[in-house]
Amino acid sequence: MYPESPPVGSHPWGNAPTPYEELGGEQVLRELVDRFYDVIAADSPALRAMHPADDTNSRRNLFDFLSGWLGGPQLYMERKGHPRLRMRHLPFSIGEAEAAEWMSCMQHALDETAVAEPLRSYLDTRLSQTADHVINTATGDEPG
Repeated sequence: MYPESPPVGSHPWGNAPTPYEELGGEQVLRELVDRFYDVIAADSPALRAMHPADDTNSRRNLFDFLSGWLGGPQLYMERKGHPRLRMRHLPFSIGEAEAAEWMSCMQHALDETAVAEPLRSYLDTRLSQTADHVINTATGDEPG
């Protein structure tokens, strides 16, 4: 028996043409990014310490990056060029613990933004891969 083909227009994230549209576009993405940074401020002193006291630019960078990464407007590329995630994160000591904590904060924000299935599972997988991609130290003590 062969598996059924997914319906036309169906994607791993849902039925919208892009994850950005499935999420709800700009407004919902802004809510997600703001909630994510609010969670970091409240629950993650280690991650908060990696950001400037005024995290306005950090919020903008993540929003712009996720917009393009999710298939929406390529705001980050237009403003700063290729994201070069590993290079841009080298100044910070990021080990498995920091990547896991980042992902935990993002999952909390996804929960509070009420991101539904199947988009939620898709984002959990892809964001986890992205968090792991910027790991640059085995212990979290030394970059590189």
